[in-house]
Amino acid sequence: MTPHSSAPADTRSPLRRVRLTDLPSLAGRQLGASRRVLIDQQRIDGFADATGDHQWIHVDPERAKNGPFGTTIAHGYLTLSLAVELFWDILEVTGSEQVINYGLDKVRFPAPVPVDSEVGATATVDAVDAIEGGYQVAVTLVFDVPGIERPVCVCRMILRYLGDTDD
Repeated sequence: MTPHSSAPADTRSPLRRVRLTDLPSLAGRQLGASRRVLIDQQRIDGFADATGDHQWIHVDPERAKNGPFGTTIAHGYLTLSLAVELFWDILEVTGSEQVINYGLDKVRFPAPVPVDSEVGATATVDAVDAIEGGYQVAVTLVFDVPGIERPVCVCRMILRYLGDTDD
């Protein structure tokens, strides 16, 4: 498993820019850390409304005070939904005409995200494979919250970058 960062938002890694044709050189490399995103109750409630998941552990602060975490927590899928947003903070690929979110491999939520936490992510490129018209990139994202020892989410995201690879 990739080590996770618990650095505050102001110590995020600089955005890495690479050309589409240079993607293969990133295989096996840790890219750095994103900025942090605040997960407040309003965001949790909005996600509950969008998904229909109004479980009390997420949306009822009074009841959650007496629950297993002492407060409301973000939906796991809310945390996961930050994958693309946070990844764009870490890597920009120039010369790509289109990026397709091809899917996810193994996803885990080892620790909860308490309300008013700041979630960030680190990214490691696992593999880059040539495909027709571009490259398929597999990236492990490790999401963390300062003060929480374990990652709050770990996933492997698959992206397809399409464009002219004859550069």
